[in-house]
Amino acid sequence: MSSPTLSPSGDLIGAQSLQRSFPTARTISALVLREMTTRFGRTPGGFLWALLQPLATIIILGMAFSLLARSPALGTSFILFKATGMMPFQTFRSNSTMVGGSISYSRSLLMYPGVTWVDALLARFILNTLVMIVVTALILVGIVVVQGVTLIMDWNAVILSMALSAFLGLGVGTLNCFLTERIEIWSRIWQILNAPLMILSGVLMLPESLPTDIQYWLYYNPLIHLTGLMRQGFYSTYQPQYVSITYVLLWSMIPLMLGLILLRRYHRELINR
Repeated sequence: MSSPTLSPSGDLIGAQSLQRSFPTARTISALVLREMTTRFGRTPGGFLWALLQPLATIIILGMAFSLLARSPALGTSFILFKATGMMPFQTFRSNSTMVGGSISYSRSLLMYPGVTWVDALLARFILNTLVMIVVTALILVGIVVVQGVTLIMDWNAVILSMALSAFLGLGVGTLNCFLTERIEIWSRIWQILNAPLMILSGVLMLPESLPTDIQYWLYYNPLIHLTGLMRQGFYSTYQPQYVSITYVLLWSMIPLMLGLILLRRYHRELINR
């Protein structure tokens, strides 16, 4: 009598998958805590700097533009207008830079079999996104309270703008992670490319205030869709017709997929350089 052939049941496969996920979650948590200690130390001063840096830029821009115009393009507060453009832009820029440096930052830990390059990317993305959400909330709420601004909020637009900004930063940052390790001067090239982005992303002004020909080219920049979406959430009278969520998602997914493919293929070579 032949014995029946045994095959793994669905419960067994599910249990094995669950067991594999626990080490990954613990690894990512440990990397997040390590990143927090390195970036912010054990005192509030480190996080305070993450808050003050964008806030100082917003205040300076708001004061400068208040000297050039009698009223902002939207609402009554120059500082709030700049902040609604700055924070989604800063979320993207911070994520794309931090995720881009994941391998170089965690290179020594990636030598251990329990830590993967995916863990390093996710840890930096999670921590940086959480930090930017807290910083954005503190800055925008602080401005509204201090200046006594009355708003009719569209929270869906605000949340969607921040989520897409973080995701776009993840996509571009993943590709940056490969390019940074593959091309020695890429980090400097990326800094140069980042320099004009604040102007080209609608942080300082509404694209509708520019000539039609310039608007046409600016709308190819996915960041201008994110700043427009954020301002739609804060100003009920502003309904930008150019915002395309699908376009932003495409700009996020293409570099993300390309970066993941390249890192999967070359991560060992990059780690051992």
